[in-house]
Amino acid sequence: MYFRLLHDDRSGSVSYLLGDLDAGEAVVIDPRGSDVPLLLAMLAEQRLRLRWVLRTHEHDAQLPPQECLALALLGAPVVTAEAPPDGRLVFGGEHLQALATPGHTAACLSFRWRDRLFCGGLVQGWACPHQPRPALPEALWDSVTGQLLPLPDETLLFHGHAPAGRAVGTVLELRRWHPWFGSASRDEFLTRVAQPAPSVPAAIAA
Repeated sequence: MYFRLLHDDRSGSVSYLLGDLDAGEAVVIDPRGSDVPLLLAMLAEQRLRLRWVLRTHEHDAQLPPQECLALALLGAPVVTAEAPPDGRLVFGGEHLQALATPGHTAACLSFRWRDRLFCGGLVQGWACPHQPRPALPEALWDSVTGQLLPLPDETLLFHGHAPAGRAVGTVLELRRWHPWFGSASRDEFLTRVAQPAPSVPAAIAA
């Protein structure tokens, strides 16, 4: 397998490239327009065909037109907001499972692959420059408690934003120490999320 993380120092945004080297197919999660030349070079170097462009969330109204034009150069179908009926996205001999996880924005997807979940801004929304507050707090609570917290403790959570820390955490860290979700009731969460952006513990900073 081929797995690469691309971090933008200026915005803190993170993109991920996953590839099946044996089958010669790949997917990219949350690419930025500025990533495109590097992504195309990495795909060519590894002889990978891009099967899917996956987006955990979108802020197209805030994006300059050239961003969308740059992403179109990747030449692969885009999955955003709505997953296939069975949620299964195949690339080579691998597959991801797309999960509907609205809340950070009105329509969000998370992508589960092996022991990893790529969840964009779902639990680090305050780090997103376009949407520092959840668009739908109630839906965000339901997404996290219904889709993320039931996962095994060791499940790795790969975030879409890492401005001042690491881009990956675990479900255990989310459950125990997250400033919004850790040991909080629904009412406590709604109160916390309405307050100024939290100071993120080092254990889950991203």
